[in-house]
Amino acid sequence: MKKKILLTLLVIVLLLAAAFFFVVPAQIEKRLNATLNAPPYMASERAVELHKKLLVTDLHADSLLWARNLLDRGTRGHVDIPRLIEGNVALQAFTVVTKTPYVWKMNIERNDDKTDNIKILAVAERWPTSTWNSLTERALYQAKKLQDAAAQSGGKFTVIKTAAELSGYLDRRINDHQITAGMLGIEGAHALDGMLDNIDVLFDAGFRMMAPTHFFDNDIGGSAHGVEKGGLTEKGKEMVRRMEARHMIVDVAHASAQTIDDVLATATRPVVVSHTGVRGTCDNQRNLSDDQLKRIAQTGGVIGIGFWETAVCGKDASAIAKAIRYTANLVGVDHVGLGSDFDGAVTTPFDTTGLVQITDALIAEGFTDEEIGKIMGRNTLRLLLQNLP
Repeated sequence: MKKKILLTLLVIVLLLAAAFFFVVPAQIEKRLNATLNAPPYMASERAVELHKKLLVTDLHADSLLWARNLLDRGTRGHVDIPRLIEGNVALQAFTVVTKTPYVWKMNIERNDDKTDNIKILAVAERWPTSTWNSLTERALYQAKKLQDAAAQSGGKFTVIKTAAELSGYLDRRINDHQITAGMLGIEGAHALDGMLDNIDVLFDAGFRMMAPTHFFDNDIGGSAHGVEKGGLTEKGKEMVRRMEARHMIVDVAHASAQTIDDVLATATRPVVVSHTGVRGTCDNQRNLSDDQLKRIAQTGGVIGIGFWETAVCGKDASAIAKAIRYTANLVGVDHVGLGSDFDGAVTTPFDTTGLVQITDALIAEGFTDEEIGKIMGRNTLRLLLQNLP
């Protein structure tokens, strides 16, 4: 009888363990990275024809965080290589997340750094044990996932590290739209594990864009969602200088107002916002003011407009297009791009195969075909061609 009870308990433990490692992560992702509408996504005939001609580029997706093979077409989440190709995406920035507060505590107003959501995810998704306590190792692991996908893609997917590689890839894409590419970025310089020398380690792993902060303050600077919300520290200013020396792009998404001011005072090269909303159409702590948008554009930078409700105060492509229209009117059409935040624990109107709906909404906003081409990707590609090493 005692043996039967022990055996039953063992089976229960094994089943719970199997669920934790093989079922729970997928279910969590399915819930966190939802879409309001299922494919296929409809658009006008004019938009469909125009979209085929575009070099679509998105500055932000957190797809490497999740336990999916990006070479396979997914049934959950927003981005994978087959869906990028179907959506006519020429270049996707894959931005890695290395630490966030617990989901039930995380908010856009105030967070500390005392909890670590990603450690739980790393264990559940069976990441290497080296990632459990090192944020740099978490970034390197996710970078390797992307590099492995490229190596196994049979030429369908390329990881871009230099302006020359980007130029060569775009030449190839003229005659082959069944290929796509990615670039690596980082949400929050806590990924350096406190050591600025890790900038070189991450650069060597392929990272070309990094933000000072994510959802909490760190030793580099203040977050818009942190406790103190201060500015760049001296270490943070040195980080900006070191990044620029390596031709890495500084991203001020999630940065506090003072950190944005300090980055703009320190930077000598274009600054981007990889994913944001604008207070002119959606006024909250997460989004940027008119003054911030103008000063970022003055660096020659690009502002990536997000797709989720907190960014645009709406649930469809029309709301995204309205935020783009406001920003273009304010700073000029040459400084606006896409910053979806796909797979970033947000609900979006569509997955990456539905980007044609933004093209359609931009037509409705009165943009010309030339302007739509810039917004949907050419502005970001221009910045990368001019600023990557």
